[in-house]
Amino acid sequence: MKKKALALSLLLAGMASHTMAATEVTIAGWGGNDVVAMNKLVNDVLVEDFKAAGIAIKYMPVESDFGQYIINGLSAGTAPDAFYIDVLMAQALVNSGKVAANDKSLDKVSEQILPNLNLAFTLEDKQYGVAKDFNTLALQFNKDIFDDAGVDYPTNKDSWADLLTKLKAIKTELGDEVSGICVMPDYARFAPFALSTGWKPFNENGQTILDDDFRRAFEFYTSLKSEGVGILASDIGQSWGGGCLGTEETAVAIEGNWISGYLRDKAPNMQYGSTMMPIDSKTGDRGNLLFTVAWGINGDGANVEATRKAVDILTSQKAQNWVLDSGLALPSRADLSEAEYFAQPDQENQLAKTIFDGASSGNVMPFAFGQHGSNWMQPVNEALNAVLLEQMTADEAIKMAQAKYDAMTGK
Repeated sequence: MKKKALALSLLLAGMASHTMAATEVTIAGWGGNDVVAMNKLVNDVLVEDFKAAGIAIKYMPVESDFGQYIINGLSAGTAPDAFYIDVLMAQALVNSGKVAANDKSLDKVSEQILPNLNLAFTLEDKQYGVAKDFNTLALQFNKDIFDDAGVDYPTNKDSWADLLTKLKAIKTELGDEVSGICVMPDYARFAPFALSTGWKPFNENGQTILDDDFRRAFEFYTSLKSEGVGILASDIGQSWGGGCLGTEETAVAIEGNWISGYLRDKAPNMQYGSTMMPIDSKTGDRGNLLFTVAWGINGDGANVEATRKAVDILTSQKAQNWVLDSGLALPSRADLSEAEYFAQPDQENQLAKTIFDGASSGNVMPFAFGQHGSNWMQPVNEALNAVLLEQMTADEAIKMAQAKYDAMTGK
């Protein structure tokens, strides 16, 4: 009897020891629509993987200003073990000195990630975090409008000039029934044209130079309105290109994969197609932006090693396959380029494939501006707005923007 009691005691002690061995890792992400997906991913899809790794995940959605929450937490020593790093905030967070650089184990994980996404989180030759998902920009077009006008659909081979020609042909045939595109005074929609010329937001000295390449893209983008094919979104009561396309006010839009759900809800009967951004005929290249988020690691966390294992699991093929199949986000892993989801002919699947391919085609830059953050975009946005409203010439607007960049970047 005593032997049985002793054996039972040892068994219970072993079970308790096993239970105690699970290391708690706190992870934080956005609130809103992200909460349901993350709860499902952590508590259902990956629960056995975390258990096998001896990790107990505590998920903390943040409904308030997430960036400020992380900055305050890192400063006060109360930040979670792992947290989202939006590429726009990457340098500010890394400069805090509180974000851990990747070690060999995460470098191995990063080998599975699309190269441009790794570069987006590489600062001074060190990578911080692992990209979990991303978006780029693509061109979406209303098939019925092109069919009604008898105009060929846009293709991946189209140049800027080809796009303009097709939009002009639609206006010729359909007149005031529809516009070609909503033109926004927004760097995030203009950038693919500028980047396709080979221009970069910062030169080797960290300065912004609005050179001849920039001017060529600037003049083309603003000419969409002056040529009569473009309209300001605000002129038709819209705030973005998706709204313009979804209400059939325009033939095309330039948006990311986020437009997919909007069109499904607001324009369920619309037949649309997707292409990559048009090519600059002079360089033969296209440009694009990377909107991406990584899992970053709190360097001062109590469980850094366990957190690295958790990030490995959170960005695993199993995790990203589930996210992709759910239509929630695009995977950062290169080995999912041939995923079954992308092979489906449905318009949403093909839009997602186009957006995915955009990360590796042409001159692709992260949506990030170093220490300047989103403030860097303001001079370009103001210049675009001044020309689109016919308040300035392109020369005047670019000169104004360059003077602001000279002051901003310390020339």
